[in-house]
Amino acid sequence: MSKTCNFLGLRLRSNPLPPSFSNSSALNLLPTAASRPFDHWIRASSRRRLVLGGFVGTSLWMNNMSGNLGGKSFIASARQTNPSPVEQALSKVEWPENFPFKEEDFQRFDESSDSTFYEAPRFVTHIDDPAIAALTKYYSKVLPESETPGVSILDMCSSWVSHYPAGYKQERIVGMGMNEEELKRNPVLTEYIVQDLNVNPKLPFEDNSFQVITNVVSVDYLTKPLIVFKEMNRILKPGGLALMSFSNRCFFTKAISIWTSTGDADHALIVGSYFHYAGGYEPPQAVDISPNPGRSDPMYVVYSRKLPVA
Repeated sequence: MSKTCNFLGLRLRSNPLPPSFSNSSALNLLPTAASRPFDHWIRASSRRRLVLGGFVGTSLWMNNMSGNLGGKSFIASARQTNPSPVEQALSKVEWPENFPFKEEDFQRFDESSDSTFYEAPRFVTHIDDPAIAALTKYYSKVLPESETPGVSILDMCSSWVSHYPAGYKQERIVGMGMNEEELKRNPVLTEYIVQDLNVNPKLPFEDNSFQVITNVVSVDYLTKPLIVFKEMNRILKPGGLALMSFSNRCFFTKAISIWTSTGDADHALIVGSYFHYAGGYEPPQAVDISPNPGRSDPMYVVYSRKLPVA
């Protein structure tokens, strides 16, 4: 099992937490996935509470992941012949009637201002080169062809690089992020907006504005995800595609509790739950595009499309 969350801060801070640190995953306390329904709950491990100095724990579920993926994904997966646990995570999910997470699941070790945390530009990449190449290759297959008339794309939680294919252009590519200097440096953007989605999760765009929304290794920082995903649905055109990609790297102190206490397959379930409970989306699916499992950063995508207008 991969580490629940590596530390991006290792590249940015002089005194980081030890790189070998890995939260004792609550998955280790559970029976096999096939023996438990989705809505079986446990609290986070005592080790996490110790590490975070009494910080409130998090809820975790495991769904029944027995059986194969139902149906062939319209977006090709690198592992169609041997689905990874992440790819199976959203197969035949028995969703609870109500959103299963609690307010404390979206708390973070560092609740100080995100605007202050991101005030200094970081002109670094947050996943390694093989993972970046895998994501760019994936985008080349699923994004609208470059310079398609009328296409608008929103790169949410953007920075100085979006990982789109080289030379990729559209009439409108909007970057929404936390640092203006980073956004100014992003060559793919036609415009940008600086906004803290954890303070103001409302998206400043008209209904049915975008064909695609992308989000790279940042979904784990959202503290009001249901509002954000409802807003995403509102601004997507009918049939529009939302792509949430993530790895196992993060700014640990700024990632939400439910994320830092769980593993990769659970992360797919967490993101999938945002789509499901926000409403208005097709059933979410997950793909594993990790280029070198166990040898470089993993890379996963959970995606869905806005339901067509009836």
